[in-house]
Amino acid sequence: MKRLAKWRLISLFAILALVLSGCGEPYLSTLNPAGEVADTQYDLMKLSTLIMVGVIIVVMVIFVLVFIRFRRKDDTIPKQVEGSHKLEIIWTVIPILLLLVLAVPTVAATFKLADVSPMDKKNSKALVVNVRAHLYWWDFEYPGQKIVTSNELVVPTNEKVYFNLKSADVKHAFWIPAVGGKMDVNTENVNKFWLEFDDKKANDAGNLFYGKCAELCGPSHALMDFKVKAISKDKFDAWVTAMQDVKEPLKASTAAASEGQEIFNKSCIGCHAVTPANKMPDTARIAPNLSNFGDRSRVAGILEHNKENVKKWIENPETYKPGNLMTGKYGNLSDDQIDALADYLMGLKVQE
Repeated sequence: MKRLAKWRLISLFAILALVLSGCGEPYLSTLNPAGEVADTQYDLMKLSTLIMVGVIIVVMVIFVLVFIRFRRKDDTIPKQVEGSHKLEIIWTVIPILLLLVLAVPTVAATFKLADVSPMDKKNSKALVVNVRAHLYWWDFEYPGQKIVTSNELVVPTNEKVYFNLKSADVKHAFWIPAVGGKMDVNTENVNKFWLEFDDKKANDAGNLFYGKCAELCGPSHALMDFKVKAISKDKFDAWVTAMQDVKEPLKASTAAASEGQEIFNKSCIGCHAVTPANKMPDTARIAPNLSNFGDRSRVAGILEHNKENVKKWIENPETYKPGNLMTGKYGNLSDDQIDALADYLMGLKVQE
């Protein structure tokens, strides 16, 4: 009965694993690659899986044949064989060949994906994004365009985007599952790599991909998300132009938003910038840039983007991201003040 119970438990876990293997979304799944890097890595994964499954099948077939054909039938001791040079050569050469089949494309892909020389050329026209990771948010600087945004990365499709990765506090890891493997984000050095976003796959995913921190960094590690808007080159250029046109903080459009702007200038401006221009050093960016907050798809990277969630976040950010640095940084605001502040933040849009 105990053995039967164990087999039932194993069967249950097997079925559960099969069901969970079907879970995933086009904007998040590594099994639905949406760019050149992801395609290359996915092909390597399929190749290695094919080799492993092939080895398992061959070994199991040999095992079954030997088990049936050479099973003991009587007490006669079979002829003792010390070894076979032919067999030893075969089972030595075959693994070497399999390793070569896997190693050659892996090494070639590694060098290809590590080539960031275009971004280091003088007067390079490559699109470069400086990524700085914080507890628990992301800062994106476009040095060629002289703009900065936070928690929402905007990139053109069908074009290589080069990244410089650096951390402001502890070790993190930059990962967009559907578009490419993760890269460490360290405090002591800058890591570089590139990604390319497929236009068709981006359209299928609603032009939105999810990015995550893939290195345990603190109590809100699992909530350190960012969103990636992958749009056509024309739309990206329009977005850049709109961001560059914001020279001063956007003016409030309603009386409630005007009140919220006054509250923001008294309580929040010390940490948050509301212009996208890159006018401060990385070390001075202690909180996310909010210049295009109204255009974003998530509040704090994790909540649905609406006024109610903005108010909830302002009231108690610790509830949603434990250990975040915003908790306790602002004065006690009344419900009416929080409502006005939310109106102002939702109105920070650079594109209509």
